[in-house]
Amino acid sequence: MTYLFNNPIAFAEELVEGFATAHRRHIQLIHGGVMRRHKAKQGQVVVVTGGGSGHYPAFGGFVGGGLAHGAAMGKVFASPSAQQICQVAEAVDAGGGILFSYGNYAGDVLNFTQAQEHLRATGINVRSVIVTDDIASAATAERHRRRGIAGMLAVLKAAAVASDAGKSLDDVCRIAAEANDRVRTLGVAFSGCTLPGANRPLFEVTAGTMEVGMGIHGESGLYRMEAPSADELAQILTEKLLCEIPAGVEHPERARVGLILNSLGTVKQEELFVVYRKIDRLLSARGLTIVEPVVGELITSFDMAGVSLTLFWLNDELEETWLATADTPAFHRTQALCDEIQVPEVNADRNKVDAIEAFTTGSAESQRAAQLVFTMLQAAQVVIDEQREELGRLDAVAGDGDHGIGMQRGIAAAIKAAKAAQDAQAGVESLLTAAGAAWADQAGGTSGALWGVMLRSLGSAIGNQAAPSASSIAAGIASALHHVVDLGKAQPGDKTLVDVLHPFSAAYAAAISRGSSISAAWTIAASVAEEAGEATQHLLPKIGRARPHAEKSIGTRDPGAVSLVLIIRAVEQVLTAHCS
Repeated sequence: MTYLFNNPIAFAEELVEGFATAHRRHIQLIHGGVMRRHKAKQGQVVVVTGGGSGHYPAFGGFVGGGLAHGAAMGKVFASPSAQQICQVAEAVDAGGGILFSYGNYAGDVLNFTQAQEHLRATGINVRSVIVTDDIASAATAERHRRRGIAGMLAVLKAAAVASDAGKSLDDVCRIAAEANDRVRTLGVAFSGCTLPGANRPLFEVTAGTMEVGMGIHGESGLYRMEAPSADELAQILTEKLLCEIPAGVEHPERARVGLILNSLGTVKQEELFVVYRKIDRLLSARGLTIVEPVVGELITSFDMAGVSLTLFWLNDELEETWLATADTPAFHRTQALCDEIQVPEVNADRNKVDAIEAFTTGSAESQRAAQLVFTMLQAAQVVIDEQREELGRLDAVAGDGDHGIGMQRGIAAAIKAAKAAQDAQAGVESLLTAAGAAWADQAGGTSGALWGVMLRSLGSAIGNQAAPSASSIAAGIASALHHVVDLGKAQPGDKTLVDVLHPFSAAYAAAISRGSSISAAWTIAASVAEEAGEATQHLLPKIGRARPHAEKSIGTRDPGAVSLVLIIRAVEQVLTAHCS
Protein backbone atom coordinates (compact mmCIF):
# COMPACT_ATOMS: atom_id res chain seq x y z
CA MET A 1 0.00 0.00 0.00
CA THR A 2 1.25 3.51 -0.84
CA TYR A 3 0.40 5.65 2.17
CA LEU A 4 2.02 9.03 1.60
CA PHE A 5 0.89 11.17 -1.31
CA ASN A 6 -1.01 14.35 -2.05
CA ASN A 7 -2.67 14.40 -5.47
CA PRO A 8 -1.91 11.05 -7.20
CA ILE A 9 -1.67 12.84 -10.55
CA ALA A 10 1.16 15.03 -9.20
CA PHE A 11 2.97 12.18 -7.42
CA ALA A 12 5.78 11.79 -9.96
CA GLU A 13 6.61 15.49 -10.12
CA GLU A 14 6.67 15.78 -6.34
CA LEU A 15 8.86 12.73 -5.83
CA VAL A 16 11.37 13.94 -8.45
CA GLU A 17 11.52 17.37 -6.81
CA GLY A 18 12.09 15.85 -3.38
CA PHE A 19 14.63 13.37 -4.72
CA ALA A 20 16.68 16.10 -6.42
CA THR A 21 16.52 18.31 -3.34
CA ALA A 22 17.72 15.47 -1.10
CA HIS A 23 20.70 14.72 -3.36
CA ARG A 24 21.99 18.14 -4.36
CA ARG A 25 25.60 16.93 -4.10
CA HIS A 26 25.07 14.41 -6.87
CA ILE A 27 22.35 15.69 -9.17
CA GLN A 28 20.56 18.73 -10.50
CA LEU A 29 16.86 19.03 -11.31
CA ILE A 30 16.04 19.90 -14.91
CA HIS A 31 12.75 19.85 -16.76
CA GLY A 32 12.11 16.27 -17.75
CA GLY A 33 14.33 14.65 -15.12
CA VAL A 34 17.74 15.04 -13.50
CA MET A 35 21.37 15.36 -14.56
CA ARG A 36 24.79 15.00 -12.96
CA ARG A 37 25.86 17.93 -10.81
CA HIS A 38 29.31 17.67 -12.39
CA LYS A 39 29.21 18.47 -16.09
CA ALA A 40 30.84 16.13 -18.61
CA LYS A 41 34.05 17.27 -20.28
CA GLN A 42 33.71 18.98 -23.62
CA GLY A 43 33.73 16.43 -26.44
CA GLN A 44 32.82 13.52 -24.17
CA VAL A 45 30.13 10.94 -24.92
CA VAL A 46 27.26 11.16 -22.42
CA VAL A 47 24.89 8.41 -21.28
CA VAL A 48 21.18 9.10 -20.82
CA THR A 49 18.70 6.67 -19.32
CA GLY A 50 15.12 6.95 -18.17
CA GLY A 51 11.74 5.35 -17.60
CA GLY A 52 8.63 5.59 -15.51
CA SER A 53 8.63 6.65 -11.88
CA GLY A 54 7.80 4.12 -9.19
CA HIS A 55 10.95 2.03 -9.67
CA TYR A 56 13.46 3.88 -7.47
CA PRO A 57 16.47 3.72 -7.43
CA ALA A 58 15.90 3.42 -11.17
CA PHE A 59 16.26 5.72 -12.92
CA GLY A 60 17.33 8.97 -11.33
CA GLY A 61 19.20 7.13 -8.59
CA PHE A 62 21.71 5.96 -11.21
CA VAL A 63 22.73 9.48 -12.23
CA GLY A 64 26.12 10.64 -10.98
CA GLY A 65 29.84 9.95 -11.17
CA GLY A 66 30.57 6.58 -12.77
CA LEU A 67 27.01 6.06 -14.00
CA ALA A 68 24.50 7.93 -16.17
CA HIS A 69 24.88 11.62 -17.00
CA GLY A 70 21.12 12.20 -17.04
CA ALA A 71 17.77 10.46 -16.61
CA ALA A 72 14.38 11.33 -18.05
CA MET A 73 11.80 10.54 -15.37
CA GLY A 74 8.26 9.78 -16.51
CA LYS A 75 4.96 9.51 -14.70
CA VAL A 76 4.24 6.52 -12.48
CA PHE A 77 4.83 3.36 -14.54
CA ALA A 78 4.73 5.42 -17.77
CA SER A 79 7.64 6.21 -20.03
CA PRO A 80 8.92 9.78 -20.17
CA SER A 81 7.72 11.71 -23.21
CA ALA A 82 9.96 12.35 -26.21
CA GLN A 83 10.05 16.02 -25.19
CA GLN A 84 11.32 15.17 -21.70
CA ILE A 85 13.99 12.89 -23.13
CA CYS A 86 15.15 15.56 -25.58
CA GLN A 87 15.37 18.17 -22.84
CA VAL A 88 17.49 15.93 -20.62
CA ALA A 89 19.71 14.93 -23.54
CA GLU A 90 20.23 18.53 -24.65
CA ALA A 91 21.06 19.56 -21.08
CA VAL A 92 23.82 16.96 -20.68
CA ASP A 93 25.16 16.98 -24.26
CA ALA A 94 28.91 17.69 -24.29
CA GLY A 95 29.45 17.48 -28.04
CA GLY A 96 30.79 13.92 -28.23
CA GLY A 97 27.52 12.13 -28.93
CA ILE A 98 24.82 10.61 -26.75
CA LEU A 99 24.04 7.01 -25.85
CA PHE A 100 20.46 6.22 -24.83
CA SER A 101 20.15 3.08 -22.70
CA TYR A 102 16.81 2.04 -21.25
CA GLY A 103 14.52 -0.93 -20.65
CA ASN A 104 12.71 -2.68 -23.48
CA TYR A 105 9.13 -1.49 -22.94
CA ALA A 106 6.82 -0.32 -25.73
CA GLY A 107 6.35 3.22 -24.42
CA ASP A 108 10.04 3.71 -23.66
CA VAL A 109 11.10 2.42 -27.08
CA LEU A 110 8.55 4.60 -28.83
CA ASN A 111 9.43 7.81 -27.00
CA PHE A 112 13.22 7.32 -26.93
CA THR A 113 13.10 6.54 -30.66
CA GLN A 114 11.17 9.74 -31.35
CA ALA A 115 13.65 11.71 -29.24
CA GLN A 116 16.59 10.10 -31.03
CA GLU A 117 15.19 11.03 -34.43
CA HIS A 118 14.55 14.60 -33.33
CA LEU A 119 18.04 15.04 -31.89
CA ARG A 120 19.67 13.54 -34.96
CA ALA A 121 17.74 16.02 -37.10
CA THR A 122 19.37 18.82 -35.10
CA GLY A 123 22.85 17.44 -35.75
CA ILE A 124 23.42 15.52 -32.49
CA ASN A 125 24.83 12.01 -32.88
CA VAL A 126 22.60 9.70 -30.83
CA ARG A 127 22.73 5.90 -30.52
CA SER A 128 20.72 3.44 -28.41
CA VAL A 129 21.37 0.22 -26.52
CA ILE A 130 18.12 -1.26 -25.22
CA VAL A 131 18.40 -3.47 -22.12
CA THR A 132 16.88 -6.96 -22.50
CA ASP A 133 17.98 -9.02 -19.48
CA ASP A 134 14.70 -10.56 -18.21
CA ILE A 135 14.82 -14.24 -19.23
CA ALA A 136 11.15 -14.78 -18.28
CA SER A 137 9.73 -12.36 -20.84
CA ALA A 138 10.74 -14.12 -24.07
CA ALA A 139 12.58 -17.17 -25.32
CA THR A 140 16.31 -17.20 -26.03
CA ALA A 141 15.65 -16.98 -29.76
CA GLU A 142 13.70 -13.75 -29.18
CA ARG A 143 16.05 -11.97 -26.80
CA HIS A 144 15.27 -8.68 -28.54
CA ARG A 145 11.73 -8.93 -27.14
CA ARG A 146 12.83 -9.31 -23.52
CA ARG A 147 12.15 -6.69 -20.87
CA GLY A 148 14.92 -4.72 -19.20
CA ILE A 149 15.07 -4.95 -15.41
CA ALA A 150 17.84 -4.97 -12.78
CA GLY A 151 20.56 -5.85 -15.31
CA MET A 152 20.24 -2.27 -16.49
CA LEU A 153 22.73 -1.29 -13.77
CA ALA A 154 25.48 -3.40 -15.37
CA VAL A 155 24.80 -1.97 -18.84
CA LEU A 156 24.68 1.64 -17.67
CA LYS A 157 27.82 1.21 -15.63
CA ALA A 158 29.74 -0.32 -18.55
CA ALA A 159 28.65 2.51 -20.85
CA ALA A 160 29.37 5.27 -18.35
CA VAL A 161 32.84 4.02 -17.44
CA ALA A 162 33.73 3.84 -21.12
CA SER A 163 32.32 7.32 -21.62
CA ASP A 164 34.20 8.84 -18.69
CA ALA A 165 37.39 7.21 -20.00
CA GLY A 166 37.03 9.32 -23.14
CA LYS A 167 36.15 6.50 -25.52
CA SER A 168 34.34 7.21 -28.81
CA LEU A 169 30.60 6.80 -29.24
CA ASP A 170 31.23 3.63 -31.27
CA ASP A 171 33.26 2.12 -28.44
CA VAL A 172 30.78 3.17 -25.76
CA CYS A 173 27.95 1.54 -27.74
CA ARG A 174 29.99 -1.61 -28.32
CA ILE A 175 30.82 -2.01 -24.64
CA ALA A 176 27.23 -1.32 -23.55
CA ALA A 177 25.89 -3.82 -26.10
CA GLU A 178 28.36 -6.47 -24.94
CA ALA A 179 27.31 -5.88 -21.33
CA ASN A 180 23.68 -6.36 -22.34
CA ASP A 181 24.60 -9.57 -24.18
CA ARG A 182 26.19 -10.92 -21.00
CA VAL A 183 23.58 -10.04 -18.37
CA ARG A 184 20.65 -12.25 -17.35
CA THR A 185 17.93 -11.67 -14.73
CA LEU A 186 14.98 -13.57 -13.28
CA GLY A 187 12.46 -12.20 -10.78
CA VAL A 188 9.75 -13.62 -8.53
CA ALA A 189 6.89 -11.99 -6.61
CA PHE A 190 4.79 -12.87 -3.57
CA SER A 191 2.34 -9.96 -3.85
CA GLY A 192 1.32 -7.10 -6.12
CA CYS A 193 1.91 -3.38 -5.82
CA THR A 194 -0.55 -0.55 -5.22
CA LEU A 195 -0.29 2.75 -7.12
CA PRO A 196 -0.66 6.04 -5.21
CA GLY A 197 -4.35 6.76 -4.70
CA ALA A 198 -5.51 3.27 -5.66
CA ASN A 199 -7.61 1.31 -3.18
CA ARG A 200 -6.41 -2.13 -4.26
CA PRO A 201 -3.30 -3.73 -5.75
CA LEU A 202 -2.81 -3.94 -9.50
CA PHE A 203 -2.83 -7.71 -9.17
CA GLU A 204 -2.88 -10.31 -6.41
CA VAL A 205 -0.84 -13.42 -5.77
CA THR A 206 -2.64 -16.04 -3.70
CA ALA A 207 -1.33 -16.16 -0.16
CA GLY A 208 1.32 -18.81 0.30
CA THR A 209 2.27 -18.87 -3.39
CA MET A 210 4.95 -17.22 -5.54
CA GLU A 211 4.82 -16.10 -9.17
CA VAL A 212 7.99 -16.87 -11.13
CA GLY A 213 8.99 -14.36 -13.77
CA MET A 214 6.69 -11.49 -12.81
CA GLY A 215 7.61 -8.12 -14.35
CA ILE A 216 8.21 -4.82 -12.56
CA HIS A 217 4.91 -3.36 -13.83
CA GLY A 218 2.92 -6.33 -12.60
CA GLU A 219 3.14 -8.27 -15.85
CA SER A 220 2.17 -11.84 -15.11
CA GLY A 221 4.89 -14.41 -14.59
CA LEU A 222 5.54 -17.78 -16.19
CA TYR A 223 3.79 -19.84 -13.52
CA ARG A 224 2.82 -19.92 -9.85
CA MET A 225 4.10 -22.32 -7.23
CA GLU A 226 4.01 -22.82 -3.49
CA ALA A 227 6.15 -20.18 -1.78
CA PRO A 228 9.60 -21.70 -1.10
CA SER A 229 12.05 -21.22 1.73
CA ALA A 230 14.91 -18.76 1.28
CA ASP A 231 17.34 -21.56 0.37
CA GLU A 232 14.87 -23.09 -2.06
CA LEU A 233 14.35 -19.71 -3.74
CA ALA A 234 18.10 -19.25 -4.07
CA GLN A 235 18.29 -22.61 -5.80
CA ILE A 236 15.38 -21.84 -8.17
CA LEU A 237 16.86 -18.52 -9.27
CA THR A 238 20.40 -19.85 -9.59
CA GLU A 239 19.50 -22.96 -11.56
CA LYS A 240 17.27 -21.13 -14.02
CA LEU A 241 19.91 -18.48 -14.73
CA LEU A 242 22.66 -21.09 -15.13
CA CYS A 243 20.51 -22.78 -17.79
CA GLU A 244 21.18 -19.80 -20.07
CA ILE A 245 24.86 -18.96 -20.22
CA PRO A 246 25.68 -16.25 -22.81
CA ALA A 247 27.33 -17.48 -26.01
CA GLY A 248 30.50 -15.43 -25.49
CA VAL A 249 31.43 -17.08 -22.18
CA GLU A 250 34.25 -19.48 -23.06
CA HIS A 251 34.77 -21.27 -19.73
CA PRO A 252 31.56 -21.07 -17.69
CA GLU A 253 32.85 -23.63 -15.21
CA ARG A 254 35.39 -21.08 -13.91
CA ALA A 255 33.80 -17.81 -14.96
CA ARG A 256 33.79 -14.57 -13.02
CA VAL A 257 30.37 -12.98 -12.55
CA GLY A 258 28.99 -9.74 -11.25
CA LEU A 259 25.83 -10.32 -9.22
CA ILE A 260 22.79 -8.28 -8.23
CA LEU A 261 20.26 -9.56 -5.71
CA ASN A 262 17.48 -7.00 -5.89
CA SER A 263 14.43 -6.32 -3.74
CA LEU A 264 11.36 -5.28 -5.70
CA GLY A 265 9.99 -3.29 -2.77
CA THR A 266 8.95 -4.82 0.52
CA VAL A 267 11.47 -7.66 0.79
CA LYS A 268 13.99 -6.20 3.20
CA GLN A 269 17.77 -6.26 3.29
CA GLU A 270 17.94 -8.90 6.03
CA GLU A 271 15.87 -11.32 3.95
CA LEU A 272 18.09 -10.66 0.93
CA PHE A 273 21.19 -11.57 2.91
CA VAL A 274 19.62 -14.89 3.94
CA VAL A 275 18.98 -15.68 0.27
CA TYR A 276 22.39 -14.40 -0.83
CA ARG A 277 24.30 -16.67 1.56
CA LYS A 278 22.84 -19.70 -0.25
CA ILE A 279 23.38 -18.21 -3.73
CA ASP A 280 27.05 -17.63 -2.90
CA ARG A 281 27.44 -21.27 -1.86
CA LEU A 282 25.66 -22.59 -4.98
CA LEU A 283 27.69 -20.52 -7.43
CA SER A 284 30.97 -21.24 -5.67
CA ALA A 285 30.19 -24.97 -5.81
CA ARG A 286 29.82 -24.60 -9.59
CA GLY A 287 33.30 -23.05 -9.81
CA LEU A 288 32.14 -19.46 -10.40
CA THR A 289 33.80 -16.46 -8.74
CA ILE A 290 31.43 -13.71 -7.62
CA VAL A 291 32.93 -10.25 -8.15
CA GLU A 292 31.69 -7.42 -5.89
CA PRO A 293 28.05 -8.51 -5.47
CA VAL A 294 25.32 -5.89 -5.04
CA VAL A 295 22.58 -6.79 -2.55
CA GLY A 296 19.80 -4.25 -2.04
CA GLU A 297 17.14 -2.24 -3.86
CA LEU A 298 18.16 -1.47 -7.44
CA ILE A 299 14.89 -1.45 -9.35
CA THR A 300 11.62 -1.66 -7.43
CA SER A 301 7.87 -1.57 -7.92
CA PHE A 302 6.44 0.37 -4.99
CA ASP A 303 5.33 -2.18 -2.38
CA MET A 304 5.65 -5.34 -4.47
CA ALA A 305 6.99 -8.21 -2.40
CA GLY A 306 9.54 -9.89 -4.60
CA VAL A 307 13.19 -10.30 -5.55
CA SER A 308 15.27 -10.72 -8.67
CA LEU A 309 18.69 -12.24 -9.27
CA THR A 310 21.04 -10.94 -11.97
CA LEU A 311 24.22 -12.61 -13.21
CA PHE A 312 26.67 -10.50 -15.22
CA TRP A 313 29.15 -12.77 -17.04
CA LEU A 314 32.38 -10.77 -17.06
CA ASN A 315 35.36 -10.57 -19.35
CA ASP A 316 38.46 -8.47 -18.60
CA GLU A 317 37.03 -5.29 -20.10
CA LEU A 318 33.60 -5.61 -18.47
CA GLU A 319 35.08 -6.54 -15.10
CA GLU A 320 37.00 -3.29 -15.18
CA THR A 321 33.75 -1.36 -15.71
CA TRP A 322 31.97 -3.38 -13.00
CA LEU A 323 34.68 -2.59 -10.43
CA ALA A 324 35.12 1.08 -11.35
CA THR A 325 34.24 3.71 -8.76
CA ALA A 326 30.80 5.29 -8.78
CA ASP A 327 29.08 7.90 -6.65
CA THR A 328 25.36 8.39 -7.25
CA PRO A 329 22.36 8.83 -4.96
CA ALA A 330 21.65 5.09 -5.04
CA PHE A 331 24.84 3.31 -6.00
CA HIS A 332 28.39 3.65 -4.65
CA ARG A 333 31.70 2.01 -5.34
CA THR A 334 33.92 3.97 -2.92
CA GLN A 335 34.11 7.72 -3.59
CA ALA A 336 34.21 8.81 -7.22
CA LEU A 337 36.55 11.72 -7.87
CA CYS A 338 35.72 14.21 -10.60
CA ASP A 339 38.48 16.35 -12.11
CA GLU A 340 37.90 19.88 -13.38
CA ILE A 341 34.43 20.08 -11.86
CA GLN A 342 32.07 22.37 -13.75
CA VAL A 343 28.67 23.16 -12.32
CA PRO A 344 26.31 23.85 -15.24
CA GLU A 345 23.88 26.70 -14.99
CA VAL A 346 20.55 25.10 -15.82
CA ASN A 347 17.11 26.44 -15.04
CA ALA A 348 14.94 23.61 -13.71
CA ASP A 349 11.86 25.38 -15.11
CA ARG A 350 13.32 25.69 -18.61
CA ASN A 351 10.92 24.85 -21.42
CA LYS A 352 7.99 23.99 -19.18
CA VAL A 353 4.88 22.99 -21.08
CA ASP A 354 3.16 26.08 -19.72
CA ALA A 355 5.47 28.21 -21.85
CA ILE A 356 3.70 27.34 -25.09
CA GLU A 357 5.16 28.74 -28.29
CA ALA A 358 3.40 31.49 -30.20
CA PHE A 359 0.23 30.36 -31.96
CA THR A 360 -0.78 30.99 -35.54
CA THR A 361 -3.89 33.16 -35.55
CA GLY A 362 -6.73 31.39 -37.31
CA SER A 363 -9.32 32.80 -39.66
CA ALA A 364 -12.66 33.76 -38.16
CA GLU A 365 -14.14 30.47 -39.42
CA SER A 366 -11.29 28.43 -37.98
CA GLN A 367 -11.49 30.23 -34.64
CA ARG A 368 -15.19 29.38 -34.37
CA ALA A 369 -14.43 25.77 -35.20
CA ALA A 370 -11.60 25.77 -32.63
CA GLN A 371 -14.12 26.75 -29.96
CA LEU A 372 -16.18 23.71 -30.89
CA VAL A 373 -13.10 21.49 -30.81
CA PHE A 374 -12.36 22.79 -27.32
CA THR A 375 -15.90 21.80 -26.28
CA MET A 376 -15.22 18.32 -27.68
CA LEU A 377 -12.07 18.02 -25.58
CA GLN A 378 -14.04 19.01 -22.50
CA ALA A 379 -16.66 16.35 -23.28
CA ALA A 380 -13.86 13.80 -23.70
CA GLN A 381 -12.43 14.78 -20.32
CA VAL A 382 -15.76 14.16 -18.61
CA VAL A 383 -16.07 10.62 -19.95
CA ILE A 384 -12.42 9.75 -19.28
CA ASP A 385 -12.72 10.99 -15.69
CA GLU A 386 -15.86 8.87 -15.26
CA GLN A 387 -14.24 5.75 -16.71
CA ARG A 388 -10.71 6.10 -15.31
CA GLU A 389 -10.96 3.21 -12.88
CA GLU A 390 -12.57 0.90 -15.46
CA LEU A 391 -9.82 1.72 -17.97
CA GLY A 392 -7.23 0.93 -15.31
CA ARG A 393 -8.97 -2.35 -14.51
CA LEU A 394 -8.95 -3.38 -18.17
CA ASP A 395 -5.27 -2.47 -18.45
CA ALA A 396 -4.34 -4.44 -15.32
CA VAL A 397 -5.55 -7.73 -16.83
CA ALA A 398 -2.38 -8.06 -18.91
CA GLY A 399 -0.55 -4.79 -18.29
CA ASP A 400 0.31 -2.37 -15.53
CA GLY A 401 -3.08 -0.78 -14.85
CA ASP A 402 -2.08 2.82 -15.53
CA HIS A 403 -4.07 3.47 -18.73
CA GLY A 404 -6.93 5.25 -16.98
CA ILE A 405 -4.77 7.67 -15.04
CA GLY A 406 -2.55 8.16 -18.10
CA MET A 407 -5.55 9.14 -20.22
CA GLN A 408 -6.73 11.42 -17.43
CA ARG A 409 -3.36 13.19 -17.29
CA GLY A 410 -3.27 13.48 -21.07
CA ILE A 411 -6.71 14.97 -21.61
CA ALA A 412 -6.25 17.41 -18.71
CA ALA A 413 -2.98 18.67 -20.20
CA ALA A 414 -4.53 18.85 -23.67
CA ILE A 415 -7.39 21.02 -22.42
CA LYS A 416 -5.01 23.37 -20.63
CA ALA A 417 -2.94 23.82 -23.79
CA ALA A 418 -6.05 24.13 -25.96
CA LYS A 419 -7.42 26.87 -23.68
CA ALA A 420 -4.20 28.85 -24.10
CA ALA A 421 -4.46 28.42 -27.87
CA GLN A 422 -8.08 29.48 -27.85
CA ASP A 423 -7.27 32.58 -25.80
CA ALA A 424 -4.61 33.44 -28.40
CA GLN A 425 -7.24 33.25 -31.21
CA ALA A 426 -5.64 30.18 -32.72
CA GLY A 427 -7.21 28.16 -35.47
CA VAL A 428 -8.07 24.46 -35.34
CA GLU A 429 -4.62 23.26 -36.41
CA SER A 430 -2.77 25.32 -33.81
CA LEU A 431 -5.20 24.30 -31.07
CA LEU A 432 -4.96 20.59 -31.86
CA THR A 433 -1.19 20.76 -32.29
CA ALA A 434 -0.80 22.38 -28.86
CA ALA A 435 -3.24 19.92 -27.30
CA GLY A 436 -1.44 16.95 -28.86
CA ALA A 437 2.00 18.10 -27.72
CA ALA A 438 0.75 18.64 -24.17
CA TRP A 439 -1.02 15.28 -24.13
CA ALA A 440 2.09 13.43 -25.27
CA ASP A 441 4.32 15.24 -22.80
CA GLN A 442 2.15 14.93 -19.72
CA ALA A 443 0.58 11.50 -20.22
CA GLY A 444 3.79 9.72 -21.15
CA GLY A 445 3.74 6.07 -22.15
CA THR A 446 2.54 4.59 -25.42
CA SER A 447 -0.96 6.03 -25.32
CA GLY A 448 0.37 9.52 -24.63
CA ALA A 449 2.61 9.43 -27.68
CA LEU A 450 -0.14 7.99 -29.89
CA TRP A 451 -2.78 10.51 -28.83
CA GLY A 452 -0.29 13.30 -29.42
CA VAL A 453 0.26 12.01 -32.96
CA MET A 454 -3.48 11.64 -33.62
CA LEU A 455 -4.38 15.17 -32.55
CA ARG A 456 -1.49 16.73 -34.47
CA SER A 457 -2.33 14.72 -37.62
CA LEU A 458 -5.98 15.75 -37.47
CA GLY A 459 -5.07 19.40 -36.95
CA SER A 460 -2.58 19.41 -39.80
CA ALA A 461 -5.19 18.12 -42.25
CA ILE A 462 -7.76 20.74 -41.21
CA GLY A 463 -5.48 23.77 -41.05
CA ASN A 464 -5.95 27.24 -39.55
CA GLN A 465 -7.87 28.98 -42.32
CA ALA A 466 -10.80 27.09 -43.83
CA ALA A 467 -13.62 25.74 -41.72
CA PRO A 468 -13.34 21.97 -41.19
CA SER A 469 -15.03 20.07 -43.99
CA ALA A 470 -16.18 16.49 -44.18
CA SER A 471 -13.29 15.71 -46.54
CA SER A 472 -10.60 17.45 -44.46
CA ILE A 473 -11.77 15.62 -41.35
CA ALA A 474 -11.66 12.32 -43.25
CA ALA A 475 -8.15 13.14 -44.43
CA GLY A 476 -7.16 13.98 -40.85
CA ILE A 477 -8.51 10.71 -39.47
CA ALA A 478 -6.74 8.76 -42.22
CA SER A 479 -3.51 10.67 -41.52
CA ALA A 480 -3.85 9.93 -37.79
CA LEU A 481 -4.24 6.22 -38.58
CA HIS A 482 -1.19 6.26 -40.86
CA HIS A 483 1.02 7.96 -38.27
CA VAL A 484 -0.18 5.76 -35.41
CA VAL A 485 0.65 2.62 -37.39
CA ASP A 486 4.00 4.07 -38.46
CA LEU A 487 4.94 5.09 -34.93
CA GLY A 488 3.56 2.23 -32.86
CA LYS A 489 4.02 -0.52 -35.49
CA ALA A 490 0.63 -2.08 -34.63
CA GLN A 491 -1.59 -3.54 -37.34
CA PRO A 492 -5.31 -4.41 -37.32
CA GLY A 493 -5.73 -7.57 -35.27
CA ASP A 494 -2.90 -6.78 -32.82
CA LYS A 495 -5.42 -5.77 -30.10
CA THR A 496 -4.64 -2.06 -29.88
CA LEU A 497 -6.51 1.16 -30.59
CA VAL A 498 -5.69 0.56 -34.28
CA ASP A 499 -8.47 -2.05 -34.23
CA VAL A 500 -10.91 0.82 -33.65
CA LEU A 501 -9.21 3.63 -35.55
CA HIS A 502 -8.89 1.63 -38.79
CA PRO A 503 -12.60 0.71 -39.20
CA PHE A 504 -13.67 4.13 -37.88
CA SER A 505 -11.59 5.88 -40.55
CA ALA A 506 -12.94 3.63 -43.31
CA ALA A 507 -16.57 3.98 -42.19
CA TYR A 508 -16.35 7.77 -41.94
CA ALA A 509 -14.77 8.09 -45.39
CA ALA A 510 -17.40 5.79 -46.89
CA ALA A 511 -20.24 7.76 -45.31
CA ILE A 512 -19.09 11.14 -46.64
CA SER A 513 -18.51 9.63 -50.08
CA ARG A 514 -22.25 8.85 -50.05
CA GLY A 515 -23.02 12.50 -49.26
CA SER A 516 -23.55 12.28 -45.49
CA SER A 517 -22.94 15.38 -43.38
CA ILE A 518 -20.07 15.58 -40.89
CA SER A 519 -22.41 14.79 -38.00
CA ALA A 520 -24.23 11.95 -39.75
CA ALA A 521 -21.01 10.38 -41.01
CA TRP A 522 -19.48 10.58 -37.54
CA THR A 523 -22.50 8.84 -36.01
CA ILE A 524 -22.32 6.03 -38.55
CA ALA A 525 -18.59 5.60 -38.01
CA ALA A 526 -18.97 5.79 -34.21
CA SER A 527 -21.27 2.76 -34.26
CA VAL A 528 -18.71 0.86 -36.31
CA ALA A 529 -15.98 1.90 -33.87
CA GLU A 530 -17.98 0.74 -30.88
CA GLU A 531 -18.54 -2.68 -32.42
CA ALA A 532 -14.82 -2.91 -33.22
CA GLY A 533 -13.94 -1.97 -29.66
CA GLU A 534 -16.17 -4.71 -28.28
CA ALA A 535 -14.61 -7.21 -30.69
CA THR A 536 -11.11 -6.62 -29.25
CA GLN A 537 -12.02 -8.90 -26.34
CA HIS A 538 -11.65 -11.84 -28.74
CA LEU A 539 -8.18 -10.81 -29.95
CA LEU A 540 -4.74 -11.88 -28.75
CA PRO A 541 -2.35 -8.96 -28.15
CA LYS A 542 0.66 -9.15 -30.47
CA ILE A 543 2.48 -6.00 -29.42
CA GLY A 544 3.24 -4.09 -26.20
CA ARG A 545 3.32 -5.22 -22.57
CA ALA A 546 0.37 -7.59 -22.88
CA ARG A 547 2.00 -9.69 -25.63
CA PRO A 548 4.02 -12.16 -23.47
CA HIS A 549 0.84 -13.25 -21.64
CA ALA A 550 -1.67 -12.77 -24.41
CA GLU A 551 -4.07 -15.52 -23.36
CA LYS A 552 -4.89 -13.71 -20.12
CA SER A 553 -6.47 -10.86 -22.05
CA ILE A 554 -8.95 -13.05 -23.96
CA GLY A 555 -12.45 -11.95 -22.91
CA THR A 556 -11.26 -8.46 -21.97
CA ARG A 557 -11.50 -5.45 -24.29
CA ASP A 558 -8.31 -3.56 -25.12
CA PRO A 559 -8.15 -0.45 -22.88
CA GLY A 560 -6.69 1.74 -25.63
CA ALA A 561 -9.47 0.73 -28.00
CA VAL A 562 -12.09 1.36 -25.30
CA SER A 563 -10.79 4.84 -24.46
CA LEU A 564 -10.77 5.77 -28.16
CA VAL A 565 -14.41 4.66 -28.49
CA LEU A 566 -15.36 6.68 -25.41
CA ILE A 567 -13.86 9.83 -26.91
CA ILE A 568 -15.41 9.19 -30.34
CA ARG A 569 -18.82 8.93 -28.68
CA ALA A 570 -18.20 12.09 -26.63
CA VAL A 571 -17.35 14.00 -29.82
CA GLU A 572 -20.49 12.59 -31.44
CA GLN A 573 -22.65 14.13 -28.72
CA VAL A 574 -21.10 17.56 -29.29
CA LEU A 575 -21.51 17.27 -33.07
CA THR A 576 -25.14 16.22 -32.70
CA ALA A 577 -25.85 19.16 -30.41
CA HIS A 578 -24.06 21.83 -32.47
CA CYS A 579 -23.98 20.73 -36.10
CA SER A 580 -26.69 20.04 -38.62
